[in-house]
Amino acid sequence: MGLDDDIAILAAAPVFESFGRDALRLLSFAGERRLLEEGELLFARGEPSDGGYVVMSGTIVLVPPSADSLPDALPVTVTRSGVIGRNALFRQVPRPADARAREASEVMRVTPSLMSRVLREFPDAAAAIHDGMAEELLGLVRGLSGVRARLVGLAPRKR
Repeated sequence: MGLDDDIAILAAAPVFESFGRDALRLLSFAGERRLLEEGELLFARGEPSDGGYVVMSGTIVLVPPSADSLPDALPVTVTRSGVIGRNALFRQVPRPADARAREASEVMRVTPSLMSRVLREFPDAAAAIHDGMAEELLGLVRGLSGVRARLVGLAPRKR
């Protein structure tokens, strides 16, 4: 893949979609590539993170903890331009699932130190991430408020 292809893949990835070309170029040059063979483990649940990943090609499957502990948890498939471990882009966190290549795949690791560098050098990228996260939190608060209202409506009234 060439630089333009890499930049296009990164530009389509959630988190990076509002980054300018220069910020994407820095990520492309400084991100660490890893080729995975079919069935190869990218990381295991419980391991401390070492960064987040962007799927450059192929398919990665995230397998949550056992169905016994989370019966509704299903495997998640991540393909080209998908981001794995968004929180791990910013800080070390335990991996919540196993990640395994469904087919031959390539991923780019973006460490918290690289992310910090990009955000320092490109304040517009930092502002875009801030705004995106603020919007997500606002949506979460709205959703929780709706749940609260429904629960209050279900509670027996005191007389």
